[in-house]
Amino acid sequence: MRFVIAVFLVASLVSCGPGMNKILKSKDPAFKLKMADQFYAKKKWMKAYTIYEDVIPYYKTTPQFQDIYYKYAYTTFNQKDYANAENLFKTFLESFPNSPRAEEMEYMRAYIFYLQSPKAELDQSNTYKAISNLQTFVNTHPQSVRITEANRYIDELRKKLESKDYKSAMLYYNIGEFRAAGVTFSTLLDNYPESLVADEYKYMAVKSFFRTAGLTTAAKKTERYQDVINEANEFIERFPESKYRKDVESYISLSNTEIQKFTNNEQVKTTT
Repeated sequence: MRFVIAVFLVASLVSCGPGMNKILKSKDPAFKLKMADQFYAKKKWMKAYTIYEDVIPYYKTTPQFQDIYYKYAYTTFNQKDYANAENLFKTFLESFPNSPRAEEMEYMRAYIFYLQSPKAELDQSNTYKAISNLQTFVNTHPQSVRITEANRYIDELRKKLESKDYKSAMLYYNIGEFRAAGVTFSTLLDNYPESLVADEYKYMAVKSFFRTAGLTTAAKKTERYQDVINEANEFIERFPESKYRKDVESYISLSNTEIQKFTNNEQVKTTT
């Protein structure tokens, strides 16, 4: 990303004509800073970024440095250079932990991870980072005006993770990996117990374990069908009004029938 920024900087300098070159060649830091602030106010982020980067070394030991660095960080954010912006917001927090802007910087770091959260089917590393940072923000700044927004983003991101996990569970089921499907649906329910479709997750776990029992070895059949019955009873206790209840009850009946059938076969074997 820094390479991309460097390319844009060169293009910017070329296109800006002698005015920009004159600013950068000036020996007067105050003049440069004034011009950077003007470009910042006009939302000309690339020009402001270029001049701030040039002038920052002159102001590191001055009271103005915090404000300069704050604006410098935002010029990267507003150019959607999120990796660089996240690093600059982090550095701001480390350099000015007691600043009135520290809360804002902490929130913006979390928000950047939110902006980089990809589609559900892709790697969700940034989603987990966003949730973690947003939750930390909520916990450490309970009175912040940004709490409502932060919680909304957390809910949105958790729904994305739930969708990804659901797709994984369904994939296991559709390719015939029923044991893995059952475990994944059970984990899905554990992770998202308040989901609006929690009963579907439990139902699919019951269904998956029933299919598993049908494919298992004779020595394990009774145990596996008993697992189905246990899962089904938990379903009925937890979701008594669910639309899936009748189907779940049928799996209890079918499992008892299979257990009885297997028990009768075993008894026949022992008497012959």
